[in-house]
Amino acid sequence: MTGRSTATPPWWTPSTHADRRPFLVGRNAIQAKLRTFFAERDFIEVDTATLQVSPGNEAHLHAFATAATGPDGRTAPLFLHTSPEFACKKLLAAGEKRIACFAHVYRNRERGPLHHPEFTMLEWYRAGESYEQLMADCADILALAAETTKTHAFSYRERTVDPLLEPERLSVAEAFDRFAGIDLLGSVEESGATDRDRLAADLRRAGIRFAEDDTWADLFSRVLVEKIEPNLGFGRATILDEYPVCEAALARPSARDCRVAERFELYACGVELANAFGELTDAAEQRRRFEAEMTEKQRVYGETYPLDEDFLAALDIMPEASGIALGFDRLVMLATGAPRIEHVLWAPVAEIG
Repeated sequence: MTGRSTATPPWWTPSTHADRRPFLVGRNAIQAKLRTFFAERDFIEVDTATLQVSPGNEAHLHAFATAATGPDGRTAPLFLHTSPEFACKKLLAAGEKRIACFAHVYRNRERGPLHHPEFTMLEWYRAGESYEQLMADCADILALAAETTKTHAFSYRERTVDPLLEPERLSVAEAFDRFAGIDLLGSVEESGATDRDRLAADLRRAGIRFAEDDTWADLFSRVLVEKIEPNLGFGRATILDEYPVCEAALARPSARDCRVAERFELYACGVELANAFGELTDAAEQRRRFEAEMTEKQRVYGETYPLDEDFLAALDIMPEASGIALGFDRLVMLATGAPRIEHVLWAPVAEIG
């Protein structure tokens, strides 16, 4: 993205700060209420290290790299984490039952009205509890944010949601059928293998353009971005669940249908707010998925990230659990009516000049 126009005053000028300050005060109020919310439910708040040996192993997430220098002058690569997820799951393996974490996280190649290179992720985990409980948590948190800001509707770009209404629950397969006329699971086998040609034929019939070298995952993303996401979270929030297993690298397969995983995303006003999993605890399967993700990352971007071997070892003793990552800044945006993510960040990162 190009640098900030000289006609736009920087965030620290008194007049600009005065315009932003109501959103920032709302941010603080929501954060304080959320800390109380989790404490009342017997969660302990944890604080994880930002520097990690692996920033995460999803093909399309991009990290900031650095290096640690020891007293002897030797260096080792480190990364700013893209999520506190690996560290939080290690804490579950260590014996914690309910944890919550406000973490500053870092994602490269991301900047726009809803994206910032450094932002705040709210993650919470429930050992021994289903991911349906996380859906109930999401409904409660939307209501809490509305109550805190004294608003009756969340809004973004003239789209509105009543945060007090129970969210609609919609499977990914149902959404593909409803909004694109595509039988998604017809191209997914019970083994999890996918039929790229069948899905491509469905896209052609639906009039969705794509490149001939697009993979099944590319085709899936095109439909999701062009046809599904723009229709989610209007009037009431939407919980989009049961993603195909190949689109849920950290989630366990559903007991109901092995082609899909226990993964859901929360949408409001067309904005993705949260991503949740019934957590995968099979270390060998997790390694296989990570390696597949890094193979794809090498193919598309010409780079890979190391695996966190400690994390994979911790999965061997981690209990069954559910976990969720919520974009805290986006929640504040919707609850306060802020037009851009910079309006709810006290000190935004400088833009590239």
